[in-house]
Amino acid sequence: MGKRRFSGLEVTLIVLFSLALVVAVALIVVLATGEPGVIREDSGTDIVPECPNIPEGERVDCFPDGSASQQKCLERACCWSPLNETNVPWCFFSKNHGYSVVSENKPDSTHVEAQLTRMDAPSLFGADIKELTFYAEMQTENRLRFKITDAKQARYEVPHEHVQSLPSSSPTGPLKYRLELIHKPFGLRVWRTSPEKILFDTTLGPLVFADQYLQLSAKLPSHNIYGLGEHVHQTFLHDTNWRTWPIFTRDAFPNGGTHNLYGHYPYLTCLEDESGQSIGVFLMNSNAMEVTIQPAPAVTFRTIGGVLDFYILVGDTPEAVVDEFTKLIGRPFIPPYWSLGFQLSRWDYGSLDEVKKVVERTRLAGLPYDVQYTDIDYMEDKKIFTYDMDKFKDLPQFAEYMHEKGQKYIIILDPAVSTGSRINGPYETLERGHEAHVWVTEPDGETPLLGEVWPGETVFPDYTNDACIEWWVDEILRFHEEVDHDAIWIDMNEVANFVKGGIKGCADNKLNYPPFTPRIIDDLMYSKTLCMDAKHKWGTHYDVHSLYGYSMVLATEKASRRVFGNSRSMVFSRSSFPGVGKYAGHWLGDNGANWNDIKWAIPGMLEFNLFGVPYIGADICGFFDDSTEELCRRWMQVGAFYPFSRNHNAQGYKDQDPASYGIDSLLVNSSKHYLNIRYTLLPYLYTLFYKAHTNGETVLRPVMHEFYSDSETWAVDKQFLWGAHLLITPVLDPGVTTVDAYIPDAIWYDFETETKITERKVKVQMNLPEDKLGLHLRGGAILPVQRPDVTTTYSRLRPMGLIIALDDNKAASGELFWDDGDSRDTVSSGSNIRYQFSVVNSILSMDVVHNGYTDPNNLKFEDITVMGVTTAPTLVLVSDGTASYALSESQVNYDSTKQVIHLTNLELELGKSYTVQWEATASVNFDCYPEGDVDETKCKARGCIWEPLSIPSCYYAETHGYIASNVVQSQSGISLDIDRNTEFQSQRSLSRDINKLRVEITYLSEHSLRWKIFDPDNARYEVPISLNLPSTPETDETKRLYKVEINNQPFGIRVIRKDTDETIWDSAVPGFTFSDMFLQISTLLPSNYVYGFGETEHFSYKHDLNFHKYGLFAKDQPPGYKLNSYGVHPFYMGLEKSKNAHGVLLLNSNAMDVSFQPNPALTYRTIGGILDFYMVMGPTPEVVVQQYTEMIGRPVLPAYWSLGFQLCRYGYANDTEIADLYKDMKAAGIPYDVQYADIDYMERQMDFTLDQTNFKGLPALVDQMRAEGMRFIFILDPAIAANETEDYPAFRLGMEQDVFIKWPPELSSDIVWGKVWPDYPNITVDNTLDWDTQVELFRAFVAFPDFFKESTANWWQDQIKDFYNNITKFDGLWIDMNEPASFVHGTVGGNCLGDPNLENPPYMPPLESMQRGLNHKTLCMNSQQILADGTTVKHYDVHNLYGWSHTEPTYNALLSTTGKRGVVITRSTYPSSGRWAGHWLGDNYSAWDQLLKSIIGMMEFSIFGIPYTGADICGFFNPAEYEMCLRWMQLGAFYPFSRNHNTINMPRQDPVAWGEEFANMSRDVLNIRYTLLPYLYTLMYEAHVYGNTVVRPMLHEFVTDETTWSIDRQFLWGPALLITPALDQGVTVVRGYVPNARWYDYHTGEVVGVREQFVDMNTPLTKINLHVRGGYILPWQKPENNTHYSRRNPLGLLVALDDAGSAHGSLFWDDGEGIDTVQDKRFLLTSFDVSSGVLTSTVTTDGLAEADRLTLGVVKVWGVTGPITDVTMTAAEKPNATLDFTYNAEVQELLIDVESQSHTIEKPFTITWRTA
Repeated sequence: MGKRRFSGLEVTLIVLFSLALVVAVALIVVLATGEPGVIREDSGTDIVPECPNIPEGERVDCFPDGSASQQKCLERACCWSPLNETNVPWCFFSKNHGYSVVSENKPDSTHVEAQLTRMDAPSLFGADIKELTFYAEMQTENRLRFKITDAKQARYEVPHEHVQSLPSSSPTGPLKYRLELIHKPFGLRVWRTSPEKILFDTTLGPLVFADQYLQLSAKLPSHNIYGLGEHVHQTFLHDTNWRTWPIFTRDAFPNGGTHNLYGHYPYLTCLEDESGQSIGVFLMNSNAMEVTIQPAPAVTFRTIGGVLDFYILVGDTPEAVVDEFTKLIGRPFIPPYWSLGFQLSRWDYGSLDEVKKVVERTRLAGLPYDVQYTDIDYMEDKKIFTYDMDKFKDLPQFAEYMHEKGQKYIIILDPAVSTGSRINGPYETLERGHEAHVWVTEPDGETPLLGEVWPGETVFPDYTNDACIEWWVDEILRFHEEVDHDAIWIDMNEVANFVKGGIKGCADNKLNYPPFTPRIIDDLMYSKTLCMDAKHKWGTHYDVHSLYGYSMVLATEKASRRVFGNSRSMVFSRSSFPGVGKYAGHWLGDNGANWNDIKWAIPGMLEFNLFGVPYIGADICGFFDDSTEELCRRWMQVGAFYPFSRNHNAQGYKDQDPASYGIDSLLVNSSKHYLNIRYTLLPYLYTLFYKAHTNGETVLRPVMHEFYSDSETWAVDKQFLWGAHLLITPVLDPGVTTVDAYIPDAIWYDFETETKITERKVKVQMNLPEDKLGLHLRGGAILPVQRPDVTTTYSRLRPMGLIIALDDNKAASGELFWDDGDSRDTVSSGSNIRYQFSVVNSILSMDVVHNGYTDPNNLKFEDITVMGVTTAPTLVLVSDGTASYALSESQVNYDSTKQVIHLTNLELELGKSYTVQWEATASVNFDCYPEGDVDETKCKARGCIWEPLSIPSCYYAETHGYIASNVVQSQSGISLDIDRNTEFQSQRSLSRDINKLRVEITYLSEHSLRWKIFDPDNARYEVPISLNLPSTPETDETKRLYKVEINNQPFGIRVIRKDTDETIWDSAVPGFTFSDMFLQISTLLPSNYVYGFGETEHFSYKHDLNFHKYGLFAKDQPPGYKLNSYGVHPFYMGLEKSKNAHGVLLLNSNAMDVSFQPNPALTYRTIGGILDFYMVMGPTPEVVVQQYTEMIGRPVLPAYWSLGFQLCRYGYANDTEIADLYKDMKAAGIPYDVQYADIDYMERQMDFTLDQTNFKGLPALVDQMRAEGMRFIFILDPAIAANETEDYPAFRLGMEQDVFIKWPPELSSDIVWGKVWPDYPNITVDNTLDWDTQVELFRAFVAFPDFFKESTANWWQDQIKDFYNNITKFDGLWIDMNEPASFVHGTVGGNCLGDPNLENPPYMPPLESMQRGLNHKTLCMNSQQILADGTTVKHYDVHNLYGWSHTEPTYNALLSTTGKRGVVITRSTYPSSGRWAGHWLGDNYSAWDQLLKSIIGMMEFSIFGIPYTGADICGFFNPAEYEMCLRWMQLGAFYPFSRNHNTINMPRQDPVAWGEEFANMSRDVLNIRYTLLPYLYTLMYEAHVYGNTVVRPMLHEFVTDETTWSIDRQFLWGPALLITPALDQGVTVVRGYVPNARWYDYHTGEVVGVREQFVDMNTPLTKINLHVRGGYILPWQKPENNTHYSRRNPLGLLVALDDAGSAHGSLFWDDGEGIDTVQDKRFLLTSFDVSSGVLTSTVTTDGLAEADRLTLGVVKVWGVTGPITDVTMTAAEKPNATLDFTYNAEVQELLIDVESQSHTIEKPFTITWRTA
């Protein structure tokens, strides 16, 4: 049937009718609304713009497409307000736009989901998406991701190679940010948590989300915005005055405009303020976009596709943000060493002969020079994978020509492939591409899109296509076989096209002509590139255009690996996207030979370091145009310090390689000079690239990254740093020899003259003659260097050295990374050498921290330069750890004018550790203004010395302090008076100085002494703890290990070790202060090796003395850097240069701090009490602990079962959950002795109650578990609820017996009320409210028992007994929150009565939340407590003793209630707490760093006299991760207190929660623990009786080996078991030190064949490295499910023979839980000895009950040289017996089975083995 055609009349009538209909509809609308100017939405709602009253700088442009008018603006329901400023939006968003949150869900603590719906408002560009999904993920403690996308339909997202490969993880520490979601209109705020401030606030403007227009605005914390790219930013610091930057990769010239360039970087950083805290904002989106920066300050992202996928990165410094960004997108690659050499290139040399002329004249000039390039002119008609067989006929041999002189050759490759033929035949590259279907296609997906580039008509490879990648790899491989080359330069990959879109043009559709086009160059999407509807495997060109270069890099990297194999090679690319730096470098493109471009290169390079592409540079001397000699000379000077240093220019311009200006020209000589410096510094530069690769650090670094506290540096971009230490100040303008330069706040040395400059923190006019640029070395730097040569091939053969620049503290540090410079993956394989260098106290330490590479050139450090040495050294000593020698005079040259030491002709082998020490004296200054925030006026007001360049800048005069008089010496001590030196005024008006003091020094014993400084006229508070002191002093001077001297002015005490004449305490220094509320005393230390002081988190066991200060004040504070936590231990152990040790206790319980300085020296500051010091003399570290615990009280002996594995969590839902856990653990066969219940077992978190709803069955479960050999421990907090409506005996009886802490009676008779966990009765807690609101609304008032009072102890015992007898049985008690912790500050209502100076004293130690006062999270300091003798004291004085006072009554109550020893675990401790309890290290985090910190914490508590200690295995806060938890289970199996514990709302982390494999590995390592429990129990006995450590630092056993003094990643059980855990993610090899003894691998029995060196120990996921020390015998038993059963097994012995074939050990054994078994001698103590093949036992004490006796089982003997002929046993009253045995000759292990003899070990025996 044919189509009907309308007549002309019909057509006319139809048109007229249509027009009439339109008019009628319009009239109806007007009549109906009466408002012809109001827009009616489809929904039928009239939209009247609701316009906010906001500053102009906060307007968000509603008309980004331009040409706004009032009418158009109102049509969009936006606000119209014209101004006389055209760059400010006249049309801006009203409140009508945006989205609303219709639902919000938090699946867990680290995820937020929400559904959004669009508010009724006109559309900007159509196709708005009505329903969106919002998803936020707290990925790490520093990284937040949030994504907004279509709720109904998938949209394009960037398929990022690295981000997609990141394992899903949860934060491993406390979040440094929090996310706030605003519901209507939708918005979000990202807050920094400390200090609390908004970092990213999108409520500034509405969310817009249409199909092809997505917009989000956010207010930023400051105007200090950096990044975004790629553009030419004429300044590094962004102009926030309404600047819009398009982002869309483009082949364009970097000529200084605002247009888009080669790369795509929607990423910015923002420095918040002088604190250095910074954020990064990254939008993972590859569509065309623009970013507007405005004065709010704020940023608006507008993109035309994809999704809004943001990452917010939070850092404490700008460098930390780069670290976070590169963690996300991929760490930068380490370039091959040769690529750090100087490089030459140009487009169109014309012929290979011309290339060689350039090479030869450069060689002749002696310029350091490593790499030569050829550009596209080497190709046949510019076709890739060809070469011109006429002009470049010898190109296949050119690489060999370069290699002969140690140089490299790099070729260029473009992506576009010519469609034409070769001169002599087909173009096989093209044909193979056709066959493989590798091209970008037209929209049909089949037809290759045709364009035009250098060779004419071309097709374009689609590198997102796997077939294309294989084709590309194959083509590069083929061409490499034809033309040898060393690396690949890829260009034109934006992707560039010389025709618009394609030869056929582009279709008229929404991709090629979107409704909104960002302000890209030419305002046309396909200008100079492909049509947007072209097809790639990843999507349309519209979406993936900006990924073209990125995908080409990925393909080329794959080819590079295939072609160059294990040789690293490299790729560098013109187009880039975040993540390119993982595989490639970049240059800044086709610049010009002009003075602007030399300037603008610096901001560009700085930005690419932010972007994670540190291998960056600009074309030296400019690409386009002829370069003048002056410009090229200045450019060569600065270019010598570009990471990628290449001189390159374009076709048709004059030669500009340096030698072209004349062999002896000023340009050549200047270039040679600075290139020689570059090559000298290449080891330093290479190390910087290693640090970029491993830590994400910048290489070419903005000055503000190092000096962010100085606002003058924020905009510095005409200078830059190499790393942290080398400042480069180039000349960037014509005709000048002076430049304006900024000298940041540090000591600086002129690198070339080695002189210290006097300026700092000031702008200077720097004189830079025509052959110079500014080069300055920062004080504190140690730079590894190497003697330069003309290529890196040759320079790597030359001697190495160090350049050291001392800082204000005469200290310095640095690193060296060294490998073969060429092989791939040397970091992950370990094939490298890494050094840590440091200078402290005139000692250079060259420590090899890893040695997995042997350099074939036998390199040595020959020269060391030290700048800033103020005194000529009298002696320079070099030591390799085994031998020391002094340098000869000819090797030491000191320049007194420059203050520089030159050490020459050294022979320090690369790969070995050394120390170099120069003897020089240094003055010691002590801080007169420890409060901080000091200036000259404040300093001098205290009568102190102001020297701003010193540390400290305000310090005491030499005579400040007290003056001694009336010194009386006696046989038992010294007494004297001291008077304040009144030449100096009082320093704190609110703290009265005490002018006259008494000093009493008592010689307590031969190895201990006491000195007490107090007010003789007015009694002051003294710590009410009785120490175990000798009844009479040691009056025989010949027996004392020490002597004491008094310095009269300033008063000070010196304690000297007599046998070495070393001064180990010297307080004869200025600054001694004794006022009412501020006491300060300083001492010089005998060495830098100080251990102890707690409870604070330390990064290393050995203290860092570099001006660190730690506050000590008991607080409910999870461990964190320099945060005062639960306990207070003012005790330290110090080592002396003679390798002796001593310990010092300050018995003072007031809030205090301790400060270290590197001289070395120590300062105590406390805010009350007296100064009461005790010293023990050792002389070994272990003896120090023995003497200390003899004084404070020996540690309690825990019950045997408490050494078993334990499980706990806060957040068990009910008793069924505990029962199921117990069942699963039994089924898995995992040894397990103790189960806990946290506060959730209680009714509303109240002590001595049981939740009858969820835990009604718990008592029966406890009975069942105990019947099966298990034990149960319950938690008790001290605070008692006070708001009960029904009888609560604990509170009622407490009131009756007056046990609670009250105000002083003159102020009030009321209790000092607090709030902790207990809830009010009859309420429902709303957990969605913030914490403070929950505390206010739901937490009950609580009272705190005063445990000093005997009545309180009795009341507490009664409550515990009642709980045990009437509610549930238990075996141990866990006491928590006893700092004491409160959820309100001081008291309910916050009004602390009495003296406000008690809450905020005149001097506040550096405590957590110190600005909130001492009462933060605890009681008012004026609360009154009553000691046992009736003395009243302020909580101010005894706060730190609260946990201590809580512990003994709890222990006594446990014993009297259960009739057994049990165990008490306490959180808050003080010296002597270990007499009654163990301790866990508090509420830690599920983070890898916590593993090491737990070892440090345990070793510290070992010397504090609390050996029963451990950390919460797998972490308390935050979700644990599989590998981390497994490694922690392995480590935790060797904690004395071994408990897995985590918090509420976190995933389970017990061993059976992770699956069968995890459970099996946990069982295996716990079986080892249980096997060795007899040994561990014996160690606990030795701690209890002798004060030995259990977890023992290696230095305690090997103190003569100084290497052990810093080891904290390994530890010992007692003297004999060495534990070397895996502490880092992903490691399968750990580096462990093997001390000087014979050691056996516990797992195999094999001897370790090395001593006194670090070795790599294989550590698969199934293993923890354990080694047994030769010379020791360890008792053991076969493990069982719990100790109730394992104790019944026969006793085995593990004998590890030493070099002489001897060994010794012992066993302590009792019933495991009896009270006072040691005192009553109800135990067995037997020793074992082996010598000459005979094992004998000797029984020392035999008081064991029959039921507890042990039978001897299997004896393992390691180190037996065989063969063995027979083994016999003799015992009293038994005939000699021949024993069965097996002998493994390979391992040298003898196994003797004694079980058949039924011999009980309380009877002595002898076992003899004989050899053939």
